[in-house]
Amino acid sequence: TFTGKVNSSAIRILSVNSVQGNLAFVLEPGEIDITIYKDSMQYSKIAGTKNNEGFNEYKQNYRDINNKLVKVQNERSLANQTSGQSELFEAKSIEQKSLAKKRAEYPHTFVDENPNLDISLLILETQMIGKNQDLGRFKKNIANLNEVINKNAANKFIGQKLNAFVALKEREESVSIGKKAPDFRAPMPNGEFITLEDVKGKATIIDFWAAWCGPCRRENPNVVKVYEKYHDKGLEIISISLDGRGNQTDPKKQWLKAIEDDKLTWNHVSSLMYFRDPVAELYNISAIPAMFVLDENGIIVGKKLRGQALENKISELLD
Repeated sequence: TFTGKVNSSAIRILSVNSVQGNLAFVLEPGEIDITIYKDSMQYSKIAGTKNNEGFNEYKQNYRDINNKLVKVQNERSLANQTSGQSELFEAKSIEQKSLAKKRAEYPHTFVDENPNLDISLLILETQMIGKNQDLGRFKKNIANLNEVINKNAANKFIGQKLNAFVALKEREESVSIGKKAPDFRAPMPNGEFITLEDVKGKATIIDFWAAWCGPCRRENPNVVKVYEKYHDKGLEIISISLDGRGNQTDPKKQWLKAIEDDKLTWNHVSSLMYFRDPVAELYNISAIPAMFVLDENGIIVGKKLRGQALENKISELLD
C-alpha cells in the first residue's frame, strides 16, 4: 500500500523490482487497486478511479486495433510472397491503410467520446510527439476539453502547452512548400520600412542571416554569385538580419559592416532583435542560415537551399 496526496491527475509508470516491463496508470485522488501480473506487466488490472477506468478502455481498444493491423500486415506480406495472390495483396494493402489510419486517429476519437475525463487531456498531451499531426482534430479536442482544462492549475498548464503546440504547427504550415509566403514589413538600415511585396521579382530569395553567424558568412559568396548571375533575369533578394545578440556591443554597426564586407548589394532589413525579430518569428526561424525561394506568384518553392542546390532552383525558375 502506498499513500499520499495529489491534487491533479497524471500518467505515471509503475515498475516492480525483478519484474520485466512496466505499467502505465493514472495517479489521481482516490483509491486505486492494481493487481500485478508478473509475466505480463502491461496486462495488469487497474481499478478504483474513473480516469483509470477510462485509461483501461483506451489501452484495450488501442491494443485491439494494433493487433488487427499487425495481423493484416502479416497476411499482406504472405500474399506478396505467394504467386497468384495479387488481388488478395491489394485487398490487404487497402485494409492495412485503413487500420493504420484508424490507429492514428484513435487517440482523438477517444477524446471526442470522453471530453469530461482528465485522462483525455493527458492522452492528447502525448500526441504532441511525432509528425503529421491533424491540427484540425487537435483544435476540436482542445475545445471539447475546455471544462477539464480549467479544472485545476496542472490541467491549465497542459492546455497552454497544447495551444502553444498548435500555434507552432500552424506557423510551420504557413511557410511550408506550396504555400504563399506571408508578407511582412520591416525596417531597412536607413530606418524606412519595406515590405516583401515591394521587392518580389520573377524569383525571390528570403534570406535569414546575421553578421555573427559563421555559416551564413561562408554561404554569402555563393548567394552573391547567384544574385549577380540571375538578377538581370528577375531575381530579387531580401535579407533579414538576426543581429542583436546579447554579446554584440553595436549590432547595427556590425550588421552594416558585414553587408559591406560581403558585398551584399540587395535589400536588407532588421529589427536587431536576434531571434525575436518579428519576421523570423513569422517564418518560424530557429536556426540560420535559412532561405526561402519564391516563384513569381510568391509561392514558396524551396527551403533550406545552399550552394549548388540554391543555384539549381533559381535556374529552374529563370533559365
